[in-house]
Amino acid sequence: MTDDGPPRLTRLSFHGPLSDARATALVRRLAAARPRTVLDIGCGWGELLLRVLEAVPGARGTGVDVNGEGLARGRRAAGPRGLADRVEFAEESALGTRRGPADLVLCLGASQALSTAASPTAEALHELRRLVADDGRVLLGEGFWERPPAPHELARMWPEASAADHCDLGALLDLAVAAGFRPEWTETASRDEWEAFESGYQADAEVWLAAHPRHPSAAAVRDRLDRHRAQWMAYRGVLGLAYLTLVPVAR
Repeated sequence: MTDDGPPRLTRLSFHGPLSDARATALVRRLAAARPRTVLDIGCGWGELLLRVLEAVPGARGTGVDVNGEGLARGRRAAGPRGLADRVEFAEESALGTRRGPADLVLCLGASQALSTAASPTAEALHELRRLVADDGRVLLGEGFWERPPAPHELARMWPEASAADHCDLGALLDLAVAAGFRPEWTETASRDEWEAFESGYQADAEVWLAAHPRHPSAAAVRDRLDRHRAQWMAYRGVLGLAYLTLVPVAR
């Protein structure tokens, strides 16, 4: 905690509702196929990418994101784990990327990185089929509606939130099949994972704000925290996140 402003996301291992227990199981399953190349779309700081590389000696990975701060965190984490020579963190757009095909493609909460559509899931799935090797795997983390959102809930979510932003879980699986995949494994984030993520997302700044209520940045930080908390309360129990392990259908 400093006088310059709140620290950023130090309470989170992953930038999403993903527990260590689920991550361990995912890595074990994905590593069993012994991927030689791993591509992480919208990687943030690439923690899951690094864990896969640790589990598959000799595999090489690339994380792509437009957020330089997250990429720098990933590079710092790679060194002490002996992975600096096996991973690249590239600050660039993933739209139309030529980084594939890879044996394993990760895309966790980042389908918007592959499409400019207002509802990017379908187009992103087709892009993921292009980016994965024919005998590879895709791990997609994608939002879905656990139940139809009410108008008053949508009004309090992210700006211009619409019921068309997501579909239900069954329709999401149908989109994956239509894009050329079969679902090997389907799982969804639990309420505990969501609450740990949302609390951790805010915690650093909340503690800083309590200690620095008259800091020049305090008003802006307070507005951001209050706005995000209100959005979370609107989509809590309404928005789900699916983790789909997808197998490409042979062409």
